[in-house]
Amino acid sequence: MKELLHHKYPLLLLAVSLTLLLPHLDIIYVNIMEARNFITAREMVTNNNWLLTTINNLPRYEKPPLPTWLTALAGILFGFDSLFGLRLPVVFATVFLVLMSYKFSKNLELTKKQSFQNGLLLITSFYIFFGGRDNQWDMYTHSFMMASLYFLWKLLQEDSAKAKNAILSGLFFGLSFLSKGPISLYALFLPFLIAYGFTYGFKVRSRWHYGILVLALGTAIGLSWPLYVRFADPESFLETTTREASRWASYNTRPFFYYWSFFTQSGIWTIPSLIALLYPYMKTRVTNLKAYRFTLFWTLASVILLSLIPEKKSRYLLPVLIPMALNTGFYIEYLFEKFKTLTKNEKRMAYFAFGLIGIIAVALSFILPFILKTLNGFWLWYVLVAIASLVCGIIIIRSLLKNNFGKVFYSIIAFQICIMVFGLPLIGAFLGNPDYYSPQKLHVVKAKEHIEIYDLQNYCPEMIWEYGEPIPLIINNGKIKIPKENRFGLLVNIDDTTRLRETFKDYKIEKLLTVDMNPVPKSKKSHKKRLERDFYIVSR
Repeated sequence: MKELLHHKYPLLLLAVSLTLLLPHLDIIYVNIMEARNFITAREMVTNNNWLLTTINNLPRYEKPPLPTWLTALAGILFGFDSLFGLRLPVVFATVFLVLMSYKFSKNLELTKKQSFQNGLLLITSFYIFFGGRDNQWDMYTHSFMMASLYFLWKLLQEDSAKAKNAILSGLFFGLSFLSKGPISLYALFLPFLIAYGFTYGFKVRSRWHYGILVLALGTAIGLSWPLYVRFADPESFLETTTREASRWASYNTRPFFYYWSFFTQSGIWTIPSLIALLYPYMKTRVTNLKAYRFTLFWTLASVILLSLIPEKKSRYLLPVLIPMALNTGFYIEYLFEKFKTLTKNEKRMAYFAFGLIGIIAVALSFILPFILKTLNGFWLWYVLVAIASLVCGIIIIRSLLKNNFGKVFYSIIAFQICIMVFGLPLIGAFLGNPDYYSPQKLHVVKAKEHIEIYDLQNYCPEMIWEYGEPIPLIINNGKIKIPKENRFGLLVNIDDTTRLRETFKDYKIEKLLTVDMNPVPKSKKSHKKRLERDFYIVSR
């Protein structure tokens, strides 16, 4: 019992994290990034392509393979038809990140309680708990890098076990690199070094050779796979690296200030996160000013470095949320300690920040029936989430008025859990496409018509994943390869009909059906043409 009490905070973090991540893990449909990961994992197992990775039987070297290796192992254990099983690796990676965040907080000489609160802030940040349900590469690379930074901190701060800490830091550095290349090195590791240098300074004399060991070991592990591919398949590797390098400067470009609403990505903690970033306000209210400065510099350095890259997407802000959770924790800790003695202005600020969450929780109970498409089949989930939200909202508001910030904070965590446990199934009430046609049904058509199936060009990863096996391309990288069969099935993007007629001008072309994987009807803005294919029978 004493041992359990000693580890109560990590165990509670584990319980909260799993409660947020595991329920209804298979309810959200597979997106394009996840589909790419799943297809590559499936082809690893079916074709034994563990090193020269493929997607739709074509070289796939854009991303390092570690997350896909783990996904492939999950596929072997649970089957590739189990979406729940395939997403378990990213759940474990996210839990690992949260626990490393807790341990790192203790490195900053914060109390176990504040470190626990930091972990809760992290796992309940929007992009963290949704990224922890989406099996792509980001969560792995940043989780491993956080472990690397934990041991690097110990190397920089402690005089014992330097070699051990250097080796472990280098190991996790390498695993991070094997998960998504140098992304986390740039977005998390480099900002950490900048913040550490500004705040604590480096003791170079006695530790420089250990720092070299970290970089050497991490680089050796991280570059092992790309170097292998470079020599095993040089032509495809060069083509991939050239294409990826050009995207950084020309694809999805956004202005420098695109990321400067970054604190909103924490979701429910948007306002507390913003307040915690206000250094003039916070500097006289934190118990560990040096640690606060470090997390603030780390957060801002990460945002600035990401802003320098022309290619920008909201999900690229995920690494910023890690130091920002630690930074927000200083404001939360201040409220835990001083809430009853806050000035009027401070109390108004806190009432607005947390009272708004309480009001949203209460309002959610009543407005859901008006925004849901239907409640048929969802009544139980609606009743459960409505009652839970109402109770949490009332407790948040009452606790604010009674100056009990502890109840406020933990009720917000409970509200978040209730949304994920009871509210997530209501996603189905927002969706519905009367024209939905699964690619899996093409197997029936294939058997009935005695044909092979091809795709004209630009395959759709979600379609390949749901179909269950590769679909050969007719046109790939400008090269046309006409099937040998006299009669075959052909998937064609609805915008490619002209190319279809040009390629098969001497063939008989008959449209049979339309495959539509969109979860929403064509009348919705979120309906994507990319998820539609017309299916033709083509014959000589």
